[in-house]
Amino acid sequence: MLSRLRYIFRETFDSFRRNATLTVASIITAAISLLGVGLTLLSQEGFDNLLSKWEGGVEMIIFMRPDVSDDQKALIESSLNENSQFIESWTYCDVECSIAESERVLAAEPGVRDLLNESNIPTQYKAVPTEATDVALLRQVSDEFAGGPGVFEVVFAEDQITLIEQLQSFFGFRLFLLSGFLLVAAVLLIWNTIRTAIFARRREIEVMKLVGATDWFIRIPFMLEGLLHGVIGGALASLGLGIWNSQWTRGVQGFPENSGFASLVITNGYDKQVMLIMLLIGAVAGAIGSGIAASRFLDV
Repeated sequence: MLSRLRYIFRETFDSFRRNATLTVASIITAAISLLGVGLTLLSQEGFDNLLSKWEGGVEMIIFMRPDVSDDQKALIESSLNENSQFIESWTYCDVECSIAESERVLAAEPGVRDLLNESNIPTQYKAVPTEATDVALLRQVSDEFAGGPGVFEVVFAEDQITLIEQLQSFFGFRLFLLSGFLLVAAVLLIWNTIRTAIFARRREIEVMKLVGATDWFIRIPFMLEGLLHGVIGGALASLGLGIWNSQWTRGVQGFPENSGFASLVITNGYDKQVMLIMLLIGAVAGAIGSGIAASRFLDV
């Protein structure tokens, strides 16, 4: 058993050395394509963070002052109920809810987040308009609430949601498309690398088959080589993604406050999940490319 393992790993790494140029090319292509996949997933998560406070059809948020009284909140709630022809439903985001939301929205601005606590964070009323309510009417309703008792600010989401969704769709589709093409190129390069390695050792393989070596015994080193191409590419892409996210996080801290870009920073561990996904995709791509190449040659 140990002798077989030694043979497999020796042949695998000898093939790395003999096909160094093709090996490096396939690994770099795999790394670039997987980095594209990782950046796409991170950007989509960032846009989801931006949209998180507008989930469930919410298009108007009434921010209340931290010192708002129960009587003032009752007046706002009464007004929301009286405008039922324009507002289908509403929810109240209390202190705990607002603090939890700030953890995501202010992820890249820990200094600002640390200044918020139970005594000074604004609470929120989130309103969902009826389907028949047009933008102009909703703006009038939001203007009326802006002068209400205890109201700090009224935010109208129509313009923000439209812009964020357009950006999310634009970047998501194109990055995924580009990553898909590059991933196909990586699989083809891995396939070509393994095919070249098999061709270079054709006579040796023929001798091995004559002395009783099974097809799987011959295939395994080549398949392991392709698998390693994908895994190494995924590891390099994960390293690049970690550096990218770290640099982006530090860069966003220098942006103007309330610019909205703070929500695009991923600090909840999702980047680690993306790195694992990249490694798995790289391993699968490498296994597919090398498996097809080895099977096709040995079936001749």
